Amino acid sequence: MDMQMKFYRKLPTPQELKEEFPIDDHIKQVKEERDQQIADIFTGKDDRFLLIIGPCSADNESAVLDYINRLAKTAEQVKDKIFIIPRVYTNKPRTTGMGYKGMLHQPDPDAKEDMLAGLIAIREMHTRVVKETGLTCADEMLYPENHRYLSDLLSYVAVGARSVENQQHRLVASGIGIPAGMKNPTSGDFSVMMNAMVAAQNSHTFLYRGWEVKSTGNPLAHAILRGYVNRYGRSYPNYHYEDLQALLKAYREKPDLKNPAVIIDTNHCNSGKNFLEQIRIAKDVLHSCKHSKDIRNLVKGLMIESYLEDGRQEIGEGVYGKSITDPCLGWEKTERLIYDLAELV
Repeated sequence: MDMQMKFYRKLPTPQELKEEFPIDDHIKQVKEERDQQIADIFTGKDDRFLLIIGPCSADNESAVLDYINRLAKTAEQVKDKIFIIPRVYTNKPRTTGMGYKGMLHQPDPDAKEDMLAGLIAIREMHTRVVKETGLTCADEMLYPENHRYLSDLLSYVAVGARSVENQQHRLVASGIGIPAGMKNPTSGDFSVMMNAMVAAQNSHTFLYRGWEVKSTGNPLAHAILRGYVNRYGRSYPNYHYEDLQALLKAYREKPDLKNPAVIIDTNHCNSGKNFLEQIRIAKDVLHSCKHSKDIRNLVKGLMIESYLEDGRQEIGEGVYGKSITDPCLGWEKTERLIYDLAELV
């Protein structure tokens, strides 16, 4: 029996979409400069603290741009201490894949899926962000084959807890030319995350988008700790001092890994999805950094879920700037936290 899928229409290749929706020289220069600064943070040449911050899912262009314009003003105030990378997660669906499927598939959360419209929407939104704010963004590499639609705009990618064991994610991360954060899996097993980093930091020949390709290896592939769940579904954190010491030990046991680094995800299982806990967790991590120079050198920054309004809403409620996926920290609390962190770094 043939495959039980209807081949609906052939979509433009990344190269074709980039030619139809090109970026100008100014955007290219901004990305080049920011990419270098971010690389310098991961290699230890720049001791500023990274903050990868923004909505759980970029579901609404107007609200996302509103948020990042506010964020850009705050970023300017703390730029000597903190380097901000906005989260613009365009692939992010609800966890089950039911309902909202992410802007890539569903540019209008209340409408049906439209992949072509979604590809155009996410490219144009990322372009607008750079033009209006001078900030280049992070996205989650949920679907590795889609990365090239945004590869000339992104400065950071994360590989999620459910993707980090997948070989295609690891191989593509080895050839993207920007930092790739490999999250610990939902089980919390550090060895899975460490193996993903080994794979991402090395060169591979593999099949990608119908081509035989060879990657160079990504020396900026690093760890993200996001907590974990036990077999009964209970959340446990892994951002504490002892967890960071355990990660240091895991890095020492793999001496071939370059640029040992970790980003702490303050939400998800670290917070038990209690978004307000992100404030305390962020400060707790910096407290650990104060106690140990080795930990401070390892911890390059934080990942925080933040939007205009506190919490989350159901699809169709229509609350402007409120997450429709995981609950987020609202803007007023976010701004205060950023200034507090700048004092603590």
